Amino acid sequence: MQSYGVGEVERMLQLSRGTIRGFISRGFVNPTRGPRREYRFSFQDLVILRAARALVRAKVPPRRIGRSLSALRRQLPESVPLAGLTICAVGNEVVVRKGGSRWKPDNGQYLLELDVSVTDDTLQITEIKRHTDAAGEEHAEVSVETWFERGLEAEEHDIERALEAYEKVRELDAQHLGARINLGRLHHEAGRLDQAQEVYREAMRACEPDATLFFNFGVLLEDSSRYDEAIEAYQQAIEADPDFADAHYNLARLYEVVGKPQHAIRHLGEYRRLLKT
Repeated sequence: MQSYGVGEVERMLQLSRGTIRGFISRGFVNPTRGPRREYRFSFQDLVILRAARALVRAKVPPRRIGRSLSALRRQLPESVPLAGLTICAVGNEVVVRKGGSRWKPDNGQYLLELDVSVTDDTLQITEIKRHTDAAGEEHAEVSVETWFERGLEAEEHDIERALEAYEKVRELDAQHLGARINLGRLHHEAGRLDQAQEVYREAMRACEPDATLFFNFGVLLEDSSRYDEAIEAYQQAIEADPDFADAHYNLARLYEVVGKPQHAIRHLGEYRRLLKT
C-alpha cells in the first residue's frame, strides 16, 4: 500500500508541518512510522487531513470534528485517487463528494448538489447550476475547488494546464491561498522569478498570514540572493507557525552566510528539536 511522507503531505495539501503535528496530537490521524521513525501517511490519512483542514477553518468544535472524522474514516476505501473525493464543511457536518454524489459520513445521508467553501471564516453554500448544450446534455458549472483539483492533477504532466487552472481559481476566489501558493511555486520552478514574486506579494496582501506562503517567498528571495529579505520571510513563517522545522533550518543556513553564527546555532537547535518530536 502506498504511503506518503510529511514533505509530500505538505506539498499536496498545503499544510505546514506544525499543523500536521497538531492534527496528529489531537488524534485526527494516526500515521505509521517508517524505518527511521518518520511519519508515513496512508491514502485515508490524506483524506482525513483534508477534511480536518476544512472543518478547522470553518470553526467546527473539536469534539464534533473528531466524531465526524472517525465516521468518515470507517467509510473510506483503502486506495482511491485522491482527486476523486472532495471534502467540505457544511455547518458542523463533514460532507464528502465523489462524482455527482454528496453524502454525510455520519449517517450516509445524501445531499443536494451544493458548492461549499469557507472564506474569511464565513461558510458559503450555493446550489450547483446546470446548463444544457446544443445536444440537450446537462453540465454542471465548474466550482473553485474543482479547478483547484484540476491544477493539482495537471502538475504531474502539464504545468501550463496547472497554471491555467490555478489562475482560474484566483479569478473566482481572490482569497484562495492554496492556488496562489501553488501558482507562485510553479512560476518559481520554471525560472520565472519576477512572476512568482508578484504572485506571492499579491497573496500576502489578499490572504491571511500563512507559514507556507512566507516560507516559499523566502526560498524565492534566497534564490535571488536577497538574503536579508529571505531571513525576514523565514522569520514571518516561524511567527505564523513556530514549529515549522524547515524554516528554522533555512534560517540557520542563512545566518551562517551573513555572519551571525549564534543565531544560526539557535535555529539549528530548534530544527533538530522539532525533528525529534
